[in-house]
Amino acid sequence: MSQCDVVLVSFGLLWNCSYHGPTEEVFYMGAIGFMRENNMQNQESLFQSTRSGEEDVAIAEMSEASSSEVRGAVFTRPEIVRATLDCAGYHAGSDLLAMRLLEPSFGGGEFLSVVLGRLIEAFLANGHGWNESLEVLGPRIVGVEVHKATFLSASARLKKELQGFGANASQAKSLTEHWLRCDDFLLTELDGGFDFVVGNPPYVRQERIPPVLLASYKERFSTLYDRADLYVLFYEKGLDHLEPGGILGYVCADRWTKNKYGGPLRAKVSDGFRLSIFVDLSGIDAFTDEVEAYASITVLQASSTGADVTSLWIPDEGKAVEGSTNGESLPGLVELGRRMISVAGIVNGSDPWLLDSYEVLPVLRDIEERFPTLEGSGAAVGIGVATGCDRVFIGDYDQLPVEDDRKLKLVLGRNCKLDGVEWSGKGVVNPYLPCGKLVDLAEYPLLSAYFQDHEEALRKRHVAKKSPSRWYKTIDRIDHALTTRAKLLVPDIKGSAMFTYEPGGYYPHHNLYVITSDEWDLLALQTVLRSSIALAFVAAYCTRMSGGYLRFQAQYLRRIRVPDYLQLSSVDRASLVTLSQGATQSEIDDFVFGLYGICGDDAQVVRTFAESSRRGKV
Repeated sequence: MSQCDVVLVSFGLLWNCSYHGPTEEVFYMGAIGFMRENNMQNQESLFQSTRSGEEDVAIAEMSEASSSEVRGAVFTRPEIVRATLDCAGYHAGSDLLAMRLLEPSFGGGEFLSVVLGRLIEAFLANGHGWNESLEVLGPRIVGVEVHKATFLSASARLKKELQGFGANASQAKSLTEHWLRCDDFLLTELDGGFDFVVGNPPYVRQERIPPVLLASYKERFSTLYDRADLYVLFYEKGLDHLEPGGILGYVCADRWTKNKYGGPLRAKVSDGFRLSIFVDLSGIDAFTDEVEAYASITVLQASSTGADVTSLWIPDEGKAVEGSTNGESLPGLVELGRRMISVAGIVNGSDPWLLDSYEVLPVLRDIEERFPTLEGSGAAVGIGVATGCDRVFIGDYDQLPVEDDRKLKLVLGRNCKLDGVEWSGKGVVNPYLPCGKLVDLAEYPLLSAYFQDHEEALRKRHVAKKSPSRWYKTIDRIDHALTTRAKLLVPDIKGSAMFTYEPGGYYPHHNLYVITSDEWDLLALQTVLRSSIALAFVAAYCTRMSGGYLRFQAQYLRRIRVPDYLQLSSVDRASLVTLSQGATQSEIDDFVFGLYGICGDDAQVVRTFAESSRRGKV
């Protein structure tokens, strides 16, 4: 690693702010001035010509905003901070006075405080005096925080802690002014590389990012793909600023390791970095606030060489720790109830990382080599209708005041049961003709009157603003043929697989995924998809919600491998249909495993993994 300093950078984001125009120029310029004055380490690197005035205004708004929920600020518990720094190697065993660290989200100073303690311990142990603190410590820490109040609070905390270590007020002030910046981390200029990049990136969805900044990010970052959360960009910029051999260690939501939007970032990691440590924090309150998704500690090293082996720390469930990492024990992870195993081959281009599926991974890889995907076997995966305004389009079927041929019986996720649909009497207003065209309201007086009564609400939708003349359309076009067609309905969020056979008569809501096929007998396919093998594929590839619930989304359903239906014997086809009627899980698995050629230890691994998934423990 290079001989350089430590940077603690925080974003403390405050999104969902809008620019209100030049009348507030004085307010914005005051915030901008504050950020310029507090960029003490490298004032020339901020607000360069590459930053527009609109960008500065948007950043100034974030600096003054108040809601921590809006800005994506979720603060890390102390024990998780310590464990993250230990995993990254920022501890007494390293030459901290010769290293540089970047923390791209210091918020209230949770990471910064622990880093400071370890750095000062090394400073004093090496015989340095406070009269040389700026020279020795100044190049070691830089902090960036966009939120003004949080910046000031963390700065005051740091000064107080420095004085507790023995610095006088002037020395503490000089050091904090040298270390800390108030700016947007993603747009600030950083000089040189870093030996460590650590922290807890902010959790912000794209729709909450001011448009001017979102446009800037899209120009600068290749990983802003699909519906990627903002923390993905923190990974990209952090990785880009690592010195050769440098370490990035984030405690962060781990959805990107599997989700579609994480593909470009996974590809970036695969091309020039190594996943050295991954700590599964499921079941642990890693943050001071409750979050929907599980978090993990992810440690990446800037190196394209070395063994492709990851130290995977998982819940120990009473088992002994199997090993250590890089020759250094990690007692903090043991205290968190984690044990280590070594797993090879997790990172492979943009493919999802099956980190929680290491035991069943060899079996799934074997099946993937021998069997087609669900859609490759002649099935199609779709989704129900999104309206953009359910309170208008959806209601009690008998009470919807429109022409009879302008409404369809609607099936919701809660209506799906193992033995069929229990309709709740809901209907959806249908503005489409069977040919796919939008109806002419002049030909449907009841429908026209109903839509006109709700015109204001319907026109507020994004889909209506994009097509003002088609203001009464639903987001998704309703396909009449799907109503009468036999289909399998799959609720999105479930603890176990729910593939409900619906012979025709209902239209699916957008919280349901839909499987149709011209080749499969859907009752036979239902049996295959209810097997532990199909569940193992979904559980391995999906990201979990809090509570262990699986996501049965199209991208995961398409990962399921199934037998070639046309190659099955008539006896096997008939048996699958028979098993769809009230068979137990064991009976289904016994038969379906035979179709896959899975038996013995492999079969037991799949059964165990699937059962753990049903209980939310994978």
